[in-house]
Amino acid sequence: MTELNSLYDKNYTEWAHKNAVLLKARRFAELDIAHLLEELEDMGKSDHRELASRLRILLAHLLKWQFQYQQLSDKWREFDGRSWKSTIIEQRISIHILLRKKPGLKSFVIDAINDAYPEAVELATHETGLPIEEFPNTCPYTQGQILDKEFYPSPQRANKSCSTDK
Repeated sequence: MTELNSLYDKNYTEWAHKNAVLLKARRFAELDIAHLLEELEDMGKSDHRELASRLRILLAHLLKWQFQYQQLSDKWREFDGRSWKSTIIEQRISIHILLRKKPGLKSFVIDAINDAYPEAVELATHETGLPIEEFPNTCPYTQGQILDKEFYPSPQRANKSCSTDK
């Protein structure tokens, strides 16, 4: 094991700095290739996890908006959904920033929506107390609607089909 390999476990920041110096100097034979490959693979996975996480939260709030908003606003006059709207706005902005900074993720959005949707339903079920059967089996919103800053679903039942067009 080289000094650089052992540095990876002891001082990640120094390890990264030394590898960067070696790359800039084009001293490829001295690089810690195994750990560099591991880090590069993890970077891609991390971006995918962030996209899925943000979509899960966004979808859960869109579902709550659609399936519980009217019920709560009828019950409590002061309920205006402001915190839900704030979360929806925040997640959309964060997703747009992520896709702008990592344009390669754009091709994974539909898959990420389909992967995140069942978890979003579970989250919405726990947060609303509504039975899981109240929510569509598949995502009722298109990719365009999900990412559209002006879109808020009507507070009524959606059809139980998913359309993830662009």
